[in-house]
Amino acid sequence: MEANSAFTNKSTQFWGYVRLISEKMGYSAKGEIKKHDSSQIIKKLKSLEIEITQDILEDVVSYLNYRADLLNNQVQYFFMDVNLARRTFHKLNKMYVENNFTCSLPWNKQSGEKKDFAYYTGIINILTEAYLRAYSTSEGLVYGKDISFDNDPRSLTYLKDNDNVLHGTLSRRFDGAYPSTINPKAIWEIKEYYYTTTFGSRIADGVYETQLDGFEINQLSHVAQGDIKHIYFIDAYQTWWVQGKSYLCRIIDMLHMGLVDEVIFGKEVLERWKIVLDKLIHSKTVTPN
Repeated sequence: MEANSAFTNKSTQFWGYVRLISEKMGYSAKGEIKKHDSSQIIKKLKSLEIEITQDILEDVVSYLNYRADLLNNQVQYFFMDVNLARRTFHKLNKMYVENNFTCSLPWNKQSGEKKDFAYYTGIINILTEAYLRAYSTSEGLVYGKDISFDNDPRSLTYLKDNDNVLHGTLSRRFDGAYPSTINPKAIWEIKEYYYTTTFGSRIADGVYETQLDGFEINQLSHVAQGDIKHIYFIDAYQTWWVQGKSYLCRIIDMLHMGLVDEVIFGKEVLERWKIVLDKLIHSKTVTPN
């Protein structure tokens, strides 16, 4: 899912009102993301001794209600529970085995009966390799030699020029990169929390880390005079929809603030990811000067 262009390139003032109104008036109620009325917003802001112009008010209300419609009517239905994620993974794993795929299929961090593959990460890796292999075949290329992706990055992402001069390095490791962590066209994070029982500080911190990553990636893209796509995959119905609605709102906010370029929710990956990969493959590679 990409940002709605009607709500990109907004001012810090706009986002200040969005955050404050959301916090003071609540993100959700009765199991859904809240919509907001102009008169109620004005009343609340006056109680805080804060003024707002009519044009910004209309813009903010339009965005808040767009955000509510998007999450209530679309995003919540993309999320998988652990059973659906498991079935989806094992269906794709058959293709993985039959075609001798080579991408990693990591295990989750659970123990006992819950210890198994990290389903969502496996789904993403298999879909990525399947698409790149198909593209290689159609273009007469060799997968793994002429085209590939880093499905298990064990180093920081960095940019260098044709003279091997370093131009910048990101602070954290990511979960995937295309074509690699060196001069990538895209890097991505994967947040799957199928067995989480409470929305704890670890998950909340992860959302804020992604925002900080976005600022750093945007700066590095500027240095490189190119565009590194920052992609955020999240899944688990119970964690994100039942317990984490306010953070879903924050994620939609950071998408429109340009801190991530794409958020892929749950089973949306099955159709959306190949479209994103196609755009990445056909985008121009820019090497730092």
